[in-house]
Amino acid sequence: MLNPAGTDLEESLRAALPAQSFRAIAPQYLEELRGRFRCADALLLTPATSEEVAEILRQAHARRVPVVPFGGGTGLVGGQVGEGLPRPILLSLERMNAIRSVHPEENLMVVEAGAILANVQDAAEAAGRLFPISLASEGSAQIGGLLATNAGGVNVLRYGNARDLCLGVEAVLADGSVLRGLKRLRKDNTGYDLRNLLIGSEGTLGVITAACLRLVPRPASRGAAMMVVENPEAALALLALAQERLAEGVSAFELIHRTGLDFIEQKMPNVRQPFAARPEWTVLVDLGLPGGLEADAALAALFEAALEAGLVSDGVIASSEAQRGAFWTLRESIPEANRLIGAITSHDISVPIETIPEFIARARALVGEMGPFRINCFGHLGDGNLHFNTYPPQGQDRETYAGRREEISRRIHDLVAELDGSVSAEHGIGRLKVGDLERYGDPARLAAMRAIKGALDPLGILNPGAVLRAP
Repeated sequence: MLNPAGTDLEESLRAALPAQSFRAIAPQYLEELRGRFRCADALLLTPATSEEVAEILRQAHARRVPVVPFGGGTGLVGGQVGEGLPRPILLSLERMNAIRSVHPEENLMVVEAGAILANVQDAAEAAGRLFPISLASEGSAQIGGLLATNAGGVNVLRYGNARDLCLGVEAVLADGSVLRGLKRLRKDNTGYDLRNLLIGSEGTLGVITAACLRLVPRPASRGAAMMVVENPEAALALLALAQERLAEGVSAFELIHRTGLDFIEQKMPNVRQPFAARPEWTVLVDLGLPGGLEADAALAALFEAALEAGLVSDGVIASSEAQRGAFWTLRESIPEANRLIGAITSHDISVPIETIPEFIARARALVGEMGPFRINCFGHLGDGNLHFNTYPPQGQDRETYAGRREEISRRIHDLVAELDGSVSAEHGIGRLKVGDLERYGDPARLAAMRAIKGALDPLGILNPGAVLRAP
């Protein structure tokens, strides 16, 4: 049985840690962004070193007190909120935010887990390099959280998930022992890959305190275009054509439905839209090319070839970096507009890329059978990750349909499973999808996960209830 973080533990920690490690709890630490998960109270600790994190975990382990790691607080599956736990320690790494070193000649950098993604991007740019993870919350998301959830973003098509951009981690395990794995090596074949075990574990196996990140050369020429396609089948054919012509020069390939553009017009009218009449389906293509190649010319040639093949009917190529940025502002405004409208259900799913048109058609039909719901389907077509969200009919409130959430999600996730997909593509399991993992997960894999959890965290103090149901 877990114990609350009581006065005796707090006094013991105050004797061992600097005063700056203690902070009064504030509401943003106790509630998930969408309000689905809440924690009544927590002991908020903000250590500044891995040694301080180790001291906290040693004492928590000795008293069997739950510890919930907290990054930027931008997670959408409740992994950062200790709902239902006896007063936990909320371990925020916001003060561990240093860029420890940058090695442009090796295309890597070492950063602490609390470093903000945007600051890491800036440090890479100052060194003439690129750290390619890009997502809407990059102004607040922290590296530790991105690694703990194996975050993706818009550039996974070219650069991979967070796991693919990390060479090593420093982490503190449940008993307070420190795993020092920050070697700047591409090859280190010395036993089990503990780095990849910790990445994606959502703070349930250890607390990542620093990471060695992989950088890439900055593209010499960048460009973006928005192209109108008739349907997802045409979008998929356009992706194949783009990759045939430009190979890994295609950095991102985003699918956008008219509903998302309508929501932006309704809730965020100051965001510029490139087409006077909002198309049913649009793709955003982003290129990054090496010296000697011009992205604008490549996009123009791609559009001409796609037009001739009957894949596109209209398009706009960014004429400047500012216009390219405006295209991405439009794309990144979709989640905020969705939030302002208020979804009944949100699904972060992935399916094999060639089945995307089938999934969209069948999922829309399934939802249509259940009622006159609005659907916004958008996402990262290039890596098979879609966000399929449902909304109440125009003029009605989502809470009217709260009782339908489980039914809608079950039918969508059953379809995903039928297509051999995943019910969590980039947001993780957290607390929201524990039941989904149990329902759709492979039994042997789940048994292995529970065995690993039991070995590394035998008392079950690390983020209990996230990923795996607490015993």
